[in-house]
Amino acid sequence: MKTMLKTMKMPKYKIPEDKIHIFEDIIQRYEALGAPSLGNECDEEFNMAIEKHLTKEQRFRLFEQNGACKGTANDKERKAFLIKHTSKSLAERIEIFNKIYGRNIVLNEDNTITVNFSCTHGYYKQVNEGKLLSLPPSIKSYFERCAGGRLYGYEKVLGIKLKIKSVDISPLRKNMKNPVVFTFEIIE
Repeated sequence: MKTMLKTMKMPKYKIPEDKIHIFEDIIQRYEALGAPSLGNECDEEFNMAIEKHLTKEQRFRLFEQNGACKGTANDKERKAFLIKHTSKSLAERIEIFNKIYGRNIVLNEDNTITVNFSCTHGYYKQVNEGKLLSLPPSIKSYFERCAGGRLYGYEKVLGIKLKIKSVDISPLRKNMKNPVVFTFEIIE
């Protein structure tokens, strides 16, 4: 959360100082309690505050910068895929990527890509293990952060620049094991 707070303070995100103080207070309160790495309760409160106090556009821009699971461990593989298929059209790269990695990226006519997403860790792992029986209050920002992580990977492997356009969690409201739907706008 400290990294997210640092990002929030950057002028380009235009988050007012009075809103920044809300997030600083949350972190300071948990630090005063001696919470190790701030802990899940702090994360939940911080994410609920993000949903309450920031606009959707502010949240999306922040999560594009600091998405969850934005790991670089697979960057060599992503780069190799892109180099191997760079001469192909975006539609062809997506088709090949989907076949090789079992994904379901859809290239839409409106210059967006849509992805049905579920993962094998985090939220879905807790649901599958029976540890999570209802949707947490911060579920929207949880998956908005996931969208930021997916955005990072798709940009690297497909060689395009993306923006988060929407995060649809409505399938989860019907069944907690259903995937969410991410839509990304292609900007380059």
